[in-house]
Amino acid sequence: MSSATKTTDHDIIREWAEQRGGRPAVIRAGDGSGGVLRLDFGEKEDALEEIGWEEFFSIFDEADIAFLHQEETGSGALSRFFKFIRQDEEG
Repeated sequence: MSSATKTTDHDIIREWAEQRGGRPAVIRAGDGSGGVLRLDFGEKEDALEEIGWEEFFSIFDEADIAFLHQEETGSGALSRFFKFIRQDEEG
């Protein structure tokens, strides 16, 4: 079983996503606030609004969250597993 790593480092998050073809995106909140962060892979999903990395990390930092991600699957293939967690949450 492959382990997951928790980080708040913007460079690591961006590099991880871009290596897998991920684009920063958001599901906008109805109240006009930042919204719910996502990474969009492959075909663009209609529910997601693509945003720039600067806005992505602004929302990320404001929400005080961390990025939990996996480099490889258990079989050694490149993994797309990730989730956003509270910074105080264990990975």
